[in-house]
Amino acid sequence: MLPVNREWSIPDSRPGGTGDPGTGVREGRAGLPSGTRGDASARPGLPLSELSPGAPRAASREARTGTAVHACDDAYMSTLATLAVLALAALHAYILVLEMFLWTTPRARAAFGTSAEFAASTKALAANQGLYNGFLAAGLLWGAVASDPVGFQVSVFFLLCVAVAGLYGAATAGRKILFVQTVPALLALVLVLLAG
Repeated sequence: MLPVNREWSIPDSRPGGTGDPGTGVREGRAGLPSGTRGDASARPGLPLSELSPGAPRAASREARTGTAVHACDDAYMSTLATLAVLALAALHAYILVLEMFLWTTPRARAAFGTSAEFAASTKALAANQGLYNGFLAAGLLWGAVASDPVGFQVSVFFLLCVAVAGLYGAATAGRKILFVQTVPALLALVLVLLAG
């Protein structure tokens, strides 16, 4: 930081004062007009506020404020990403319950569009499938509560697993799965990546 010559910023309205007799502004060192710096790159007419001793403190306050705002944005994005991962974990836990314990009930049959006969004949298969959804839910929960970098890495891995599983399910079973699993997983993945 350059030293400030306070003499440069002192107006002189006295008759006979140094400087421009029409303006009454005294000259600084090397004949520079008042309000300019004494270096080769100085710009004529630089405002006095930029030479004020309080300017560094104001800049420091602005830097601290900017840092605080950035930290708040990071915390908000991190919270949003965690909530998205937890919501997806809850969804897969619910799917586990439907497939393992409620497969033959009207609620599960309405959710999966199956008949009573089909549900009865595929009960064991559905329970097996529900267990895999439980593993996805457990992995997502782990990623949401673990500290970084483990939490970030685990969340990304299991979100990708959910997205791929949804794509395969949409291709082989029904397009509805694409919007139930893949789209939410990709949205949560974007939030996790932005927060990371």
